[in-house]
Amino acid sequence: MKYYKLIQSMLIIALIVLLCLWLNGCESFTEVDLPQSQLTGTAVFEEVTTANAALSNCYSQLRESGILSGNQDGLSNGLGNYSDELTYYGSPSAPLEDFYNHTVLPSNPMVSSLWNSSYSQIYAVNALLEGLEKSTAIPSEQRNILKGEGLFLRAFIHFYLLNLFGDIPYIDTTDYKKNSTVSRMSEDEVYDKITTDLMLSKSILTDNYGTAERIRPNKGTATALLARVYLYRGAWQLAEEEASQVINTNTYQLEADLDKVFLKESPSTIWQLHQGISGLNTHDAHTFIFSSSPPPITAISTNLLNAFETGDKRKQHWLGNVTDGTQTWYYPFKYKQIANTGSSQEFAIILRLEEQYLIRAEARAHQNNWIGALADLNLIRNRAGLADTSADTPQNVLLAIQQERRVELFTELGQRWFDLKRTEQADGILSPLKPGWKSTDKWLPIPQTELLLNKNLHQNPGY
Repeated sequence: MKYYKLIQSMLIIALIVLLCLWLNGCESFTEVDLPQSQLTGTAVFEEVTTANAALSNCYSQLRESGILSGNQDGLSNGLGNYSDELTYYGSPSAPLEDFYNHTVLPSNPMVSSLWNSSYSQIYAVNALLEGLEKSTAIPSEQRNILKGEGLFLRAFIHFYLLNLFGDIPYIDTTDYKKNSTVSRMSEDEVYDKITTDLMLSKSILTDNYGTAERIRPNKGTATALLARVYLYRGAWQLAEEEASQVINTNTYQLEADLDKVFLKESPSTIWQLHQGISGLNTHDAHTFIFSSSPPPITAISTNLLNAFETGDKRKQHWLGNVTDGTQTWYYPFKYKQIANTGSSQEFAIILRLEEQYLIRAEARAHQNNWIGALADLNLIRNRAGLADTSADTPQNVLLAIQQERRVELFTELGQRWFDLKRTEQADGILSPLKPGWKSTDKWLPIPQTELLLNKNLHQNPGY
């Protein structure tokens, strides 16, 4: 009987893997209509092992495609080029060059990948949540943990889609008929749904990660994202409260050694993605690091290079360089391992403590708590070898916080681009740098294929 159940579990896991591969290749999330015998079926949710396998494959898909991918078409590289962090050196007329030049069209493959991968991943998460809701075989404690993680992932992916595309559909079902005719919701509606999912996730999850590697979201992970959501919405007091909860827990500490911040054991990591196979490190390192000149794809822009103050250790430790004897090019060097290291040394960090200090600093500044804001800001500056900020007016303190975010969080999943947009600086900063810049570029276009498939969707202005 045990042997039979083992074989059954292995077959179910194999189906899940095949399903996730299929999902990743879908033309559109509206085309997802699966037979009940696969991920949406009850067999997956008869055991914790198979339910965990379904969730693990969701993380795998996040790592390999879409917004969190460290590959060339992921957000770190794509939005680094879209903003002022990176300079493009790759092939002309490539999709990434359109991001750099701000000549993106609704037919751009990177845009389609971001949209379709994300909604396929949301579908898989919804299938998990619906299966858990119907399950009577999985003990409630394990079921709640899986549910909490699923709710977090659904909110997380929608958060990025909202900030990339503007008003979007918030998908919370696997019902094919409903999903094929969805309409775009307002930003406030989507944020309300994100917040609801995160609050429920936070109430369900515990402080325990389950493993020492922090590769599965916990209560602190949901709290950290909630702090960012409130910051983006201008809910300053709530942003401060959520960030403080993360900061004040004993789970996370700032790593003093800048060369250790992006190692998988870093105490400042709140959530990171496992690389799937022991010995492999991040896709980000492969995307950004180069050893010959000129750069094959991208390099650090002059604007970002000049943003570092004299004596900022992050410039020394988090930037690599290549020279031909006449000219020097720089690349992001937060992740340093390209080769297989036998045992993985670096995982892709998605959320880390440093951002929470900067969220709290900004939230405090908007509430006129200048002492508290400066304390948080200077903590990050001092670790980088810099003296306390000289900012002495409310406006200058906010500018100093934005400057610190720029040099602390560069090439981390589009943080710079989202900051420019939410603080209404995108026009003023990017217009002189990007000949193709238009104010309507604050949103990416809805993929043309989606508009053809669903007449209830409409295109963003300017496209």
